[in-house]
Amino acid sequence: MKQSGLVSVIIPMYKGADLIGETIDSVKRQTYKNWEIIVIDDCSPDNGAGVTEVKNHIKKTPGIRLIVLPENKGSAGARNEGIRAAKGDFIAFLDADDLWSETFLENQLNFLRKKNACIVFSSYKRIDEKNKTEKFQPFIVPEKVNYKMILKSLPIFPSTAIIDITRTEKFYFDEQMGSLRDDYVFWLNILKNHVDYAYGNKEVLACYRMRTDSVTSNKLKVIRPHWNVLRHVEQLSFLKSVFYMFCWACISIRKYSK
Repeated sequence: MKQSGLVSVIIPMYKGADLIGETIDSVKRQTYKNWEIIVIDDCSPDNGAGVTEVKNHIKKTPGIRLIVLPENKGSAGARNEGIRAAKGDFIAFLDADDLWSETFLENQLNFLRKKNACIVFSSYKRIDEKNKTEKFQPFIVPEKVNYKMILKSLPIFPSTAIIDITRTEKFYFDEQMGSLRDDYVFWLNILKNHVDYAYGNKEVLACYRMRTDSVTSNKLKVIRPHWNVLRHVEQLSFLKSVFYMFCWACISIRKYSK
């Protein structure tokens, strides 16, 4: 495809020294070459190992920038720093331990233009963090979602999402959420107030590493923050919050039982 439109790839990093190199390489291998990478080190307690790894890539590859935060801001704050620094026509999110297929950007930008959309996301594999074997069947996304649909469950995985900011604006994460449900609040805000639909590409174009030490790996930790989003952030009634909480729980069980 025509290599038009700069894509800003936002990569927040926290204790990601062992995997960030592979993640950056997956961007460097893209068939679509008009990109910039912005890595935001969120004050990682790794004695600079992750920062050193990124700097090694910067020496070899133009188009990579590094922002080192002096204090931990959580994934919301780290992503916001990257969004502020982004120069692209499109913003793509990629976590420091996830991977893209070589045609991710090309296919997603083609899909975005085909759908005449502001936001697209894709299906993805769920792999073991060490040996990369698939732990579950690929998660296949729905054709499109709106605000009411994602109240039940959020199928938009950040590492598969692209936003066309030439058609909308830069959106920012709620830093009060820290690193729990910040992405959920982000998409709720956009689909409630700014964009009618986000469109799902059923092609499997990314790999989600299921790390045992990730913040959301223990689903029990997410129950209270998820309830807080429904009841207090979205200010739904008690009964509606219970209903959507039940939907989320059922869909989550089904999602991780395949």
